[in-house]
Amino acid sequence: MRNLITDVPGLKVGNSSDAKVASGVTAIVFDEPAVASVDVRGGAPGSRETELLRPEQTVERIDAIVLSGGSAFGLDAPGGVQSWLREQGRGFAIGPVVVPIVPGAILFDLLNGGDKNWGRHAPYRDLGYAAASDARHEFPLGNTGAGYGATTVNLKGGLGSASAQTSYGATVGAIVAVNAVGSVNIGSSGNFWAAAFERESEFGGRGWPDPLPSDALSIRLKGGAGENTTIALIATDAELTKQQANRLATVAHDGFARAIYPVHTPLDGDTIFAASTCKQPLADPIYGFAELGALAANVLARAIARGVYEAKALPFAGAMPDWKSKFGD
Repeated sequence: MRNLITDVPGLKVGNSSDAKVASGVTAIVFDEPAVASVDVRGGAPGSRETELLRPEQTVERIDAIVLSGGSAFGLDAPGGVQSWLREQGRGFAIGPVVVPIVPGAILFDLLNGGDKNWGRHAPYRDLGYAAASDARHEFPLGNTGAGYGATTVNLKGGLGSASAQTSYGATVGAIVAVNAVGSVNIGSSGNFWAAAFERESEFGGRGWPDPLPSDALSIRLKGGAGENTTIALIATDAELTKQQANRLATVAHDGFARAIYPVHTPLDGDTIFAASTCKQPLADPIYGFAELGALAANVLARAIARGVYEAKALPFAGAMPDWKSKFGD
């Protein structure tokens, strides 16, 4: 296992970044159309095709999912991925025409010090095409793709991923761009809120602080409405219906709550997609699915901590410090 979402059979991840702009795009491309849905919990979301993913809507399967920086400008990124897929002949068939189905979500990274004076057209469509073209099984974490320009209230954010297997052999993975209004570390300490779920010191092995810092529950908030958002995908090879994918996305929000404090605020656009590559039967529609959901939330919490742990401070005046420089490895 790579401890990446690509441990789930049937998908690849591509990233593209622009260091001058200090932003980027992450594309998750499925080998074959995947069953998918979404759950939006933040008060300031930015997204594309999320209505299509509601359980009662017609289209059951999608070709890719895009996570992007750039705020509303980043909504161009799925169009770039769609262009790449169209070149591959991928898409929803309507007579002789195929239309690639590419939902996406964006985060706000426009005030991170990068040069956003890009001229008439924002770069995100081209970044989306480049990300899809780069799709592979191995990819870096931290300052890459949609996590390139991300921040939290007190640390540099980034792109994180993690994976695990259920007791019956299904694989579940998460990928997340962490740009939260809140904090992933406990108060003034370097310990992560997600410490209880860590595996093999994947984000420093600090564990839970004892005693808790006196400021552990102090509420610290970054910026204003629309300046934040944590966006993620949970993927599995367990065969799910669209309704079950929707429930999986809902349950996975527990992972946000386990790793970020506070979360789901009016200042965030917290969004989780869920997708199934349907490579193996679900062990049991009730208990097997319940285990899958619980594990998905754990995996997402780990991915969030990993995204911040692996991030590097941007080379701009006043940039947020990264975890390793502030707390040591």
